Amino acid sequence: MNGVEEWARHWQHHELPGLDLLHARYIHHTFPRHAHEGFVLGAVRTGIEDVVMPGGTVRASPGTVVMINPEVPHAAHAGTPEGWTYATLYPSARLIASIAAETTTLSGTPGFAETIVEDPDTALLIRDVHRAAEQGNALAADTVFRIAVARLLRRHGRDLPPRTPRSAGARAAATARLLLIERLAEPPSLEQLATELGTSPFALLRAFKAEYGLPPHAWLTGERVRRARRLLDRGTPPAQAALAVGFSDQPHLNRHFTRIVGVTPGAYRRERNAARAQPPGRAQPQHP
Repeated sequence: MNGVEEWARHWQHHELPGLDLLHARYIHHTFPRHAHEGFVLGAVRTGIEDVVMPGGTVRASPGTVVMINPEVPHAAHAGTPEGWTYATLYPSARLIASIAAETTTLSGTPGFAETIVEDPDTALLIRDVHRAAEQGNALAADTVFRIAVARLLRRHGRDLPPRTPRSAGARAAATARLLLIERLAEPPSLEQLATELGTSPFALLRAFKAEYGLPPHAWLTGERVRRARRLLDRGTPPAQAALAVGFSDQPHLNRHFTRIVGVTPGAYRRERNAARAQPPGRAQPQHP
């Protein structure tokens, strides 16, 4: 990250598939409203993080655990002038489902009923996952991770409702989303999109925001960043990834990627390359 006071590391351990890790200190950085394909489990170590959820803002401080379900739009910024330091886990929905099936009685799609809870012991476990992974101890990291998730699911888990479009507006929004995915690099205007769907621009805008929590253009930016991440995961250079997903150039990708992911595309790709090359048991560098 830019600036001497902020730092961030977004990475994977090669022996922990389905899990991303972010260890960071942010002061001025703000995350715009966005959503993740998988879950977010965060534990603040110092300072305060304000997390803006659809139902309002929650204040994450040391001893709390933030739990965000897949595809729930949220934003975040510092809640105090000194910013915040935190350890965050990004497990895939498939990984959470496998743990839920083994350790809970949840029968549908597992998720969390609350966004933030006071749970100092589990917050420490989340930080311990990071510590073990950074030391190259995949066995400990995987074990502690599963204990932490099982504990959160037993205490705060619930079956997530199915996302089946029911109203005409919801169906139009779902179709618009598919069309935007198909035309990621050259998307239509809102008016063109509405015309194709037989509705009006404002009706489509309202329906899309109601269904996905974001206007179409903001959702499209997030989807482009997701696609860019997948390309970077495979070793694609940032400049090529930027053009492939519809950004005008690498600086355009850098700006949106850094705001949403928390690190630059170059730093993200370097960590992915390092994880692929990492021999078993090799310790990773640690931040303070």
